[in-house]
Amino acid sequence: MSILVLAEYHDGQLAAGTAHVVGAAQAIGGDIDILVAGDNVAGVAEAAARLDGVSRVRVADAPVYAHQLAEPLADLLAQLADDYSHVLAAASTDGKNVLPRVAALKDVSQISEILSVESADTFKRPIYAGNAIATVQSSDPLKVITVRTTAFEPVADGGAASVEALDIVASSTLSRFIGEELAQNERPELGGARVVISGGRGMGNGDNFKLLDGIADKLGAAIGASRAAVDAGFVPNDMQVGQTGKIVAPDLYIAVGISGAIQHLAGMKDSKVIVAINKDDEAPIFQVADYGLVGDLFEILPELEQKL
Repeated sequence: MSILVLAEYHDGQLAAGTAHVVGAAQAIGGDIDILVAGDNVAGVAEAAARLDGVSRVRVADAPVYAHQLAEPLADLLAQLADDYSHVLAAASTDGKNVLPRVAALKDVSQISEILSVESADTFKRPIYAGNAIATVQSSDPLKVITVRTTAFEPVADGGAASVEALDIVASSTLSRFIGEELAQNERPELGGARVVISGGRGMGNGDNFKLLDGIADKLGAAIGASRAAVDAGFVPNDMQVGQTGKIVAPDLYIAVGISGAIQHLAGMKDSKVIVAINKDDEAPIFQVADYGLVGDLFEILPELEQKL
């Protein structure tokens, strides 16, 4: 068996999630290659080559891949896929954008957001917002899989994979890059933060989210939000944690003013320690919390910040 992992990177740095996807590939077994596609990505390729368990890094360095558009990336992967039994990517925005196209081009079914590997053709994945776990077996000759990175341990650095340049320049006629507006944030990236503090509808308005800033600064935490808070316009949607937002599994998750709807729990219930602050002692969030504090968040948050 041979496995191709799509590397993800941001601002010229290999994304931490790629090491988790390689961990999933190791659980499947076989030779592991990593594909790095972009423009001027030599540094990313070098970082990928250092991941343990990787046999080869294949680099497609061309302007057409510069902005990670799904169409040329999928075309590239489809051309490479015949050499592999599995194609893996993180279940991130990029992975969810690219891999369904690869599956369609190769006329196979995609297996989404696997949580564990039972065998080379059998995997477990969440359904019904994580309330049930489905065991899925694929008879397709090519397995196209997105990986929930929080479910797999990352591989360490220490490898010395070979690096091979590819001369495949995919078609880019279906889409073109116009521009982007990037949110500037000095806090840790939400998906990979060790500590996350999230606010919900109970925060009242967007200005009150400032109450989380001091605590986040002292804990080195990322700030998230429930869908209710995002839908109410309190904060941007890139802060959303949940089934339709970002899936997080930090060492510590603090839920403030969040009732605990099933869609939110699906995005954070794998956190190692969960702390809930809510004035409603019957809020569903307390059913999954390791520690619960019942009270007025507008009194509790300033006191918590002071004690920290």
